[in-house]
Amino acid sequence: MITFSERRDLELEQILPLYQAHNWSATHKPEALQQALLNSHALISAWDGDQLVGLGNAISDGFLVVYYPHLLVAPAYQGQGIGRQIMTRLQQRYAGLHMHMLVADEGAIAFYEKCGFTRAGQTQSMWIYDGDEH
Repeated sequence: MITFSERRDLELEQILPLYQAHNWSATHKPEALQQALLNSHALISAWDGDQLVGLGNAISDGFLVVYYPHLLVAPAYQGQGIGRQIMTRLQQRYAGLHMHMLVADEGAIAFYEKCGFTRAGQTQSMWIYDGDEH
């Protein structure tokens, strides 16, 4: 049975396999990744016993804007509604805020549309990025 938590005691040994399974470049900066997650405005994790199988986080000013930078589910656990549950919990926490934002890779667009997101008009995502997986 999958349980969801807002706990902040995630160990690097729990976090890294999830990110490595998705080839995220943040694994090259493991301590920074861990601190970024632990210092997020919100952090929701999904557990199968003591195994971390999913997580999502939010960065927010708490009044107008929330940004959802990470949502990952272990490949063996995808398609079970875990990502949807994490996103629903995050969106409920920030209900009423003026703007909910995220950047979606092409393969994730349909998922986020099911969560209520739409393309942001004529805007274009821009960044200075130190990764190589996109």
